[in-house]
Amino acid sequence: MTGSLQIKNNKYYLVLNLYRNGIRKVKWINTDLPVKGNKTKAQKLLREALKQYEEEQQHWQELENSPSLMPFAEAVQKWYEYKTAGFQRHIDEITCQGYETLIRLHIIPYFTNKGYRLCDINKQNLQAFINEKATRGKIDGSGGLSGITLRKVKSIINMTLTYYESEGVIDRNPCRFLNLPPKERHEAKFFTMSQVEELLENLLKNNEPLYPLIRVTALYGLRRSEALGLCWDCVNFEAETFTIRRSVTKVSKLVAKDKTKNESSRRSFPMTAEIKKLFEDLKKQQRKDKRFYGNTYFDNDYVFRWEDGRPFSPDYVSQKFPKLLKEYGLPRIRFHELRHSAASNLLCMGFTLKDVQEWLGHADIQTTANIYGHLDAKRKIDMAYALSATENKKEASEPSESAPAPNLEQAS
Repeated sequence: MTGSLQIKNNKYYLVLNLYRNGIRKVKWINTDLPVKGNKTKAQKLLREALKQYEEEQQHWQELENSPSLMPFAEAVQKWYEYKTAGFQRHIDEITCQGYETLIRLHIIPYFTNKGYRLCDINKQNLQAFINEKATRGKIDGSGGLSGITLRKVKSIINMTLTYYESEGVIDRNPCRFLNLPPKERHEAKFFTMSQVEELLENLLKNNEPLYPLIRVTALYGLRRSEALGLCWDCVNFEAETFTIRRSVTKVSKLVAKDKTKNESSRRSFPMTAEIKKLFEDLKKQQRKDKRFYGNTYFDNDYVFRWEDGRPFSPDYVSQKFPKLLKEYGLPRIRFHELRHSAASNLLCMGFTLKDVQEWLGHADIQTTANIYGHLDAKRKIDMAYALSATENKKEASEPSESAPAPNLEQAS
């Protein structure tokens, strides 16, 4: 590798002759050093640049000859870039953001610190990684990662190693033999009907901007992404229905999608008279806001937004909600648990798990049963009483063993 100093616009430039696969490429680097009095500094920078690029060139040659020598952290990053680039990309944007976050926060720092190469990865050091993340994996140092997060991290590593195994870089993928802690069963919290009514009364009384969003979410059990993705072209005032067909989600950046979580999530709801009026009032107010703000108005089709037209962001909704509950003296639940509240109240009113599955837009009834099966208490109690009543009726109709048999001849 060779290089020289060149002068351009009265400043020193480093001109490097780089070679890759026998092809010469000239690279100009601006030192930002004025020519006068800086030749020695510029020569030093040239030597350092040549040394750095020579080391990088040697690194790439080693990898081309034996890619298994690649640092494992780099191997994961390259797999991610390959999987999410151009025509190869078939991963949902939100999933990509999730992968990128886990790779950046957990996988790269750990394996960079350990200095493991791709060829060094085995069951033992992968298990040590999982064990450490399970006990003290949280970035804030408050404990270990959840079972769900650990499975996502393991999945990324598994896909990376499967890719390099398929390319013949490694002999086998040791990730499939790992032991993970069991998933924690999260008991969903929820509000009773009276608590939901108390919340809505306080929101309305205090003229809270989130009131329409929270009211619709609580009544219909919508996901946050579904409520924020609701647009006016999904609201049919004549038919008195609205349809869930879009979503707005965020992991590291906002993503608006013209589709729902799954096919069953695309569903229509009837508007009650109160909800129809709420939508009509919102639409009327947004027309006034648009006239008031004029050219500074953020024009869009979202139903739930600020006065200046900006849609509510997912982060704001999730962070503001517990503050409102605290202000109104209500128990703390997550915004998503308004959805649980709708489900549990439907079950308490006697609707079946199948009814709730269709209302919430779950892909299958097993999902509904896993989350809400333990709440289906009223129907089970009714079933028990019904069986008990049948048994009592049967016992009352049967003759007692100690009673004398009837005299049929005398009766005739």
